Amino acid sequence: MNIIDWKQQKIKGVLSTFDRIIIKGYSLQLSNTKQMGYFLSHNNILLKDFGKYAEEVTKSFYANIESIASNNNRPYKFIYGNDEDKGTIARQLLEENPIQEGLVCILSDIEVCSTMNIIKNGKTKKIELKWGPRKCKYYYLYYLDKDFGWMHIKIQSWFPFMIQVYINGHEWLKQQLLKESIKFEMYNNSFSYIEDIEKAQELADKIVNLKISDKFDAMIKEINNFLPVIEETFSHGYYWCLAECEYSTDIIHDSRQSIDEYFKDLVEKAFYTFKCNDVMSFFGRKLKETGFQFEGEITSDLRKRNQGFRLKHKMKSNQIKMYDKGFSIRIETTINDPREFKILKDVEKIINHKELVTEKKWLPMGKSIANLYRYAEVCKAINMRYINALPIPAEKEKAIKKLEAVSNRKEVNNRIYTGFNLFNKDDIKLFNILADASLIINGFDNKILRSRYFKDEEDFNSQKIRNKTTRLIDKLRKYGIIKKVGSALKYYITESGREMLNYFILYQNKEIPEYLKSN
Repeated sequence: MNIIDWKQQKIKGVLSTFDRIIIKGYSLQLSNTKQMGYFLSHNNILLKDFGKYAEEVTKSFYANIESIASNNNRPYKFIYGNDEDKGTIARQLLEENPIQEGLVCILSDIEVCSTMNIIKNGKTKKIELKWGPRKCKYYYLYYLDKDFGWMHIKIQSWFPFMIQVYINGHEWLKQQLLKESIKFEMYNNSFSYIEDIEKAQELADKIVNLKISDKFDAMIKEINNFLPVIEETFSHGYYWCLAECEYSTDIIHDSRQSIDEYFKDLVEKAFYTFKCNDVMSFFGRKLKETGFQFEGEITSDLRKRNQGFRLKHKMKSNQIKMYDKGFSIRIETTINDPREFKILKDVEKIINHKELVTEKKWLPMGKSIANLYRYAEVCKAINMRYINALPIPAEKEKAIKKLEAVSNRKEVNNRIYTGFNLFNKDDIKLFNILADASLIINGFDNKILRSRYFKDEEDFNSQKIRNKTTRLIDKLRKYGIIKKVGSALKYYITESGREMLNYFILYQNKEIPEYLKSN
């Protein structure tokens, strides 16, 4: 049982879709000193004249961007030194100058950028191109787009004219629901009600089939008046890639009160029960039963915000969060480094020194926008593993009774089983192993359990250790902590056993330390 099944009477639906998507557009050649040298040579520009040439191009760029605002009768505002959120400013300008569709406003400020600079080489005494930082003006163009709803484009006004496009999956779905005449209600970028949740999920899933790059290519042609020169020189324009993706699964409740009844307890239990290897299993990392090698940082962070509670787990630069949002509990995976995950791709290889064949192979996933479908698959799987592993909140008195039940001796078929000692190091070790999210999700067999529980033994594959593990499994079954599923020799944690284990971990990590502090 997961929290969706547990609270099914108060849950109106579950919706999975992209949240924030940041797409970057690069002119790769203009980011490379050799290719940039070719660009200057192709356009008959001397290296010593690059600075003056770049300034002229940028002035023309300024004029074009700002003319877009005036031609559309929309506000333009320079906000240098303003710490206020640009999105908030844009929404205020929309209230003052309302429209239903199209360009909302253009904002600009001065920021640090990465670009080409002319420097003097101390050894050769010659000037040369060098990639490095400088300050330049950035433009932010906010739209109410017919397809993507509220979105904006950020563009650098100096070579190589890097672009960032910010879209939101919930905004995109909102537009699709309007087109399909499906009734809905929204609160703060989340749906509190959808008339047909199944149809909404079908629509949400279609975003991965869009040719998003075609859409933005058309928009950028209007924004960047220097793009034709780039395309004429290199025969193509921007290369689009996914800089960051957030994919959320919203568990929509019938009221805010339904969430408040248990969410604080849920977040607390998850924070104290989930360990580093649990976080690894959420992200789909396979752990060797004799241990694993992992270079990177895994952290968990719990915060109380004005809106409510937020629990975040990070594996390197990727993360999964749980927080309350309006009428929903949101589980959200953010991918910043896709190479931590795999994608099935066609790979060419030569066999017999002459024949070229293509085969399917799982490779580290790249940031190409064509991989958006795989981002969705990976993130949705992570979200569901997290939901399935979440500890079901239980009343303290009920949880204590479960701990007492497994501590007492038990007679089954004229055989006496001694209870588990919650202060015995071996039983503590066993319960911590069983509470591992990878076992809760995937189950285990004799080999997996003995490789973890008896890993310090000289030969945990010996018949003696196998027999010990069999007896241990039998005892766990008699106490209702685990159950056998199907004909395979595989075991899963029971609902009752999971409740007991969750409270045991909470008791071990929170109740005892807090008791010791107060005494």
